[in-house]
Amino acid sequence: MLTGKTAIVTGGAGDLGNAMARHLAHNGAHVVIWDIVPQVEAAAAIKRVRAHDPGVEYAEVDVRDRAAVDRAIADLPQLDIVCSNAGIVDAQPFLEISAENWRKHLDINLTGCFNVCQAAARRMVAEGNQGRIIMTSSWVAEIPWPEITAYTVSKAGVNMLVKQMARELAPQGIRVNAVAPGIVNAGLAGRQLREEPQYAARVAKAIPLGEPGRPEEIAEAVVYLASPQTAYMTGSILTLDGGCSLFQFDS
Repeated sequence: MLTGKTAIVTGGAGDLGNAMARHLAHNGAHVVIWDIVPQVEAAAAIKRVRAHDPGVEYAEVDVRDRAAVDRAIADLPQLDIVCSNAGIVDAQPFLEISAENWRKHLDINLTGCFNVCQAAARRMVAEGNQGRIIMTSSWVAEIPWPEITAYTVSKAGVNMLVKQMARELAPQGIRVNAVAPGIVNAGLAGRQLREEPQYAARVAKAIPLGEPGRPEEIAEAVVYLASPQTAYMTGSILTLDGGCSLFQFDS
């Protein structure tokens, strides 16, 4: 399906990003993983992708560093698909949010996404390549969830970035969409589900389908957005949240 395509996955050493990288590779894409951890620490994640793409590449790129992003984009022989997935969530009640916490969320989750997507789009336009840009948003971009204000605001910005880019890049044939996962059993949410009974109890009431999502389910949606099947789709936020956004209340 994606044979002959080259895909970048930012945050590709993490649970969700690595699932995206594996599924893209499984469907024929050549994958380039970006993350901030040293390559030796990402060895296991790289190995999982290598099972599908023996030539998988890895680069230490901080998406906040625009010059580094530009260099890494320029160094690629080819670029067809961008999965701007790198992000953080560090929970703090609203009244306790520090300036550092707020700034870090916006710098990584929103400005970092802008850096990657603009640099990639500029190259695609220059080469006449009708590529695919896929961002990772979240169901909480539109629905508040306790103690993650900085995160929800950053993801709301991602949603509008998707729509702005889609509108302006449509004449060049570049499709821009996003996946919006719900509560996925991975990363911080996975740790909280294992270690914080109060969080697990809140989650149990919030998901109509009854259980958290899996990284593989989100990755399959990313492959769909990267595929020829979505040639007529741009500016969309594809929500995969088990029904969280349906406002389930206690009966």
